Amino acid sequence: MKLPLTINQLQTELKAKKYSAVEIVDTYLSAIRKHDTTLNAFITITDEYAYKQAKNIDETIQNNPNAFDEFPLLGVVISVKDLYLTKGIRTTAASKVLEDYVPQYSATVVERLEKAGCILIGKTNCDAWAHGGSGENSDFGNTLNPWNLDYVPGGSSSGSAVSVAANFALASMGTDTGGSVRLPASFTGTVGFKPTYGRVSRYGVVSMASSLDTMGHFTHSVEDSEKLFAVTKGADHKDSTIADRKEITSQKKVLGIAKEYMEGLDDDVADVLNRSQQQLEKLGYSFKEVSLPHMKYAVADYYIIQPAEVSSNLNRYDGVRYGNDRTGFGSEAKRRIMLGTYVLSSGYYDAYYLKAMKVRTKIIKDFEKAFETVDALFTPVSPTPAFKIGEKAADPLKMYMTDVFTVSANLAGIPGISLPAGIGNNNLPIGIQLMGPQFGENILFDIGKKFQSVTDWHTRLPVI
Repeated sequence: MKLPLTINQLQTELKAKKYSAVEIVDTYLSAIRKHDTTLNAFITITDEYAYKQAKNIDETIQNNPNAFDEFPLLGVVISVKDLYLTKGIRTTAASKVLEDYVPQYSATVVERLEKAGCILIGKTNCDAWAHGGSGENSDFGNTLNPWNLDYVPGGSSSGSAVSVAANFALASMGTDTGGSVRLPASFTGTVGFKPTYGRVSRYGVVSMASSLDTMGHFTHSVEDSEKLFAVTKGADHKDSTIADRKEITSQKKVLGIAKEYMEGLDDDVADVLNRSQQQLEKLGYSFKEVSLPHMKYAVADYYIIQPAEVSSNLNRYDGVRYGNDRTGFGSEAKRRIMLGTYVLSSGYYDAYYLKAMKVRTKIIKDFEKAFETVDALFTPVSPTPAFKIGEKAADPLKMYMTDVFTVSANLAGIPGISLPAGIGNNNLPIGIQLMGPQFGENILFDIGKKFQSVTDWHTRLPVI
């Protein structure tokens, strides 16, 4: 059977009894068994659990005429990054330290998705502890890009992006601390959404950097992204950082182009941005140049704040309460622990961490000023399309610079979305990024849906 690419397509077919939820799971699992030995998108495949959920859903559809109203994601097969705790199903964070850890409860996001009718098909591979931008740092092996196996899929939510791009799941949950949803979305031709910090609960998700972590997701369409956000957002009384504010809207129809985001771009990326700008102009949007003067400090700022919080969060993995001992930490985790411990140490806290927090405030103010005159910012996701496996692995600084256009959204706590917008000369997808003001998710969804109404990049799939 041909798998659907949107929730609406799926549920229309289920309502018409053209296939059952069990048959949907059969088809996804068949694709996973055929191709994932190569792509390595999954760490754990939850086939028995998925069949049990699918049978329950088929019974619900049969017996409840209001099923699709009561369960907005009924029948949606979803994967989740292996940082999300899943009750009774192991959660590894892609690290040998947690290789055999089986949680006693599920993350808030997982509970909400299942309550809305989702079917969990597996836990996806990622850079260990979410440390990485390429998918090459997992203790369970690299995830490969289905568009070209010689190239990275982006990270850290590599397996989640690939599971959607390769049609192993209709949607997938990732985490975005510095671009870890938006970057792999751009590299794999999927929609990658990062909400405002504090809109989706972090409860039950392995922490990387607590003031930066956001719970994002991958889909094929912006409409589906909006539906997942509607289910996952909101207070749960377990994450104290949740801000349950109403989303803002805007009628300006003006998009900002920051000159700081337009330097050093690959030719293919520049071409995709130009074409996308023309398409948005035809939809009635005008463009205005804005300035984010502290953007040049964003990567340096991020790589002080983030390792400091990583160092603090990884302290709990001492091999006593749960997990294996610290000899299981990989080189990237050790690097970030050492960096973070250094900047938090006596004599260096004021010089580095405190100064970084002051720069973060400047970055936030830059965005606030820009959004006074524009609805959203229109930017690249990455300076380049996906790069070859191993190309940057030996140079951490080069790897860190892949986040140059994404980390600022995390520092400022604003929402961002990556939209498929083209394919480069090397046949690799390229995305564009929209960033909005805090609680401006509806603005991004509105622009994204209009963009997808006149383009078809989001419907294209890799040949695997």
